[in-house]
Amino acid sequence: MAASGTSYVLRAGEAEAIIASVGASLRSYRVDGRDLVVPYGEDEVRPGYRGATLAPWPNRVVDGEYEVAGTRYKLALTEPQRHHALHGLVAWLDFDAVVVAADHVTLAATVVAQTAYPWTLRVETTYRLGADGLTQTVRATNESADAAPFGTGPHPYLVAGASPLDEWTLELPADRVLEVTPDRLAPIALADVAGSERFDFREPRTLGAVEIDHAFTDVSRSASGEATVRVTDPAGTGVAISWGEACAWVQVHTADLPGGPAQPGHRAGLAVEPMTCAPDAFNASRYDYDAGLIFIQPGASSEASWRISAL
Repeated sequence: MAASGTSYVLRAGEAEAIIASVGASLRSYRVDGRDLVVPYGEDEVRPGYRGATLAPWPNRVVDGEYEVAGTRYKLALTEPQRHHALHGLVAWLDFDAVVVAADHVTLAATVVAQTAYPWTLRVETTYRLGADGLTQTVRATNESADAAPFGTGPHPYLVAGASPLDEWTLELPADRVLEVTPDRLAPIALADVAGSERFDFREPRTLGAVEIDHAFTDVSRSASGEATVRVTDPAGTGVAISWGEACAWVQVHTADLPGGPAQPGHRAGLAVEPMTCAPDAFNASRYDYDAGLIFIQPGASSEASWRISAL
């Protein structure tokens, strides 16, 4: 078995996407011979959460602790340097194939009830490649007797073109940003982006040397309810990610890694992660804004989707 698991190659016209079974991850996506996401190799352990499916929560649970119905739970600290539980429980599971076709694949895995998350969830995800781009849909079904807390999102690093990230132009139509502590990225409060050189990209402008690892909300949407973030290269190429109303939040990260330029992947792509909930949504009662935490009732399902496309 390759380190990334089983690879599923999807093709449609001049587009090719490769989905890895470990974490139901987007390993590669190319259109007309250029990368739209930062790829990794078939026999490479996935670098961090690059391209992974995130569930039953995206982002962080602060200190790995949360409470449901009066019971306190403590998750494994998978981001030990910041003392948080990061990006859910399925990112390193090997998903099974349910449907395999030339232009789409459906993969599934089960989150078994465990001490820190005592609910059983079946997580299915479908990647479909078409003329409008690569669409991923995540559907989670609660197979437990009690309502299960849930959130989801993807973790692609978008690539606008051959120029360095600092030269790319970002269009991020979000009115508010979640302020976080500088050391642990723990949520503090929502703030307006208006006038912020670091966070206001409602009008497209060059990223420059800005460093971002923050969640945004109050995103402008089309008449159909779709939100879109666009990244473009000075040469004219670009990539967009769009999502529906199921995701009220989006995390943006300029991929600034601890080792700096010497670290592979440093500022190689822009992570744009639509999320159904805010960071630390499992502790929603701590905050004075709607964190968007979902409780899936027994036997019920929750679904969200997003699409990456070439510009």
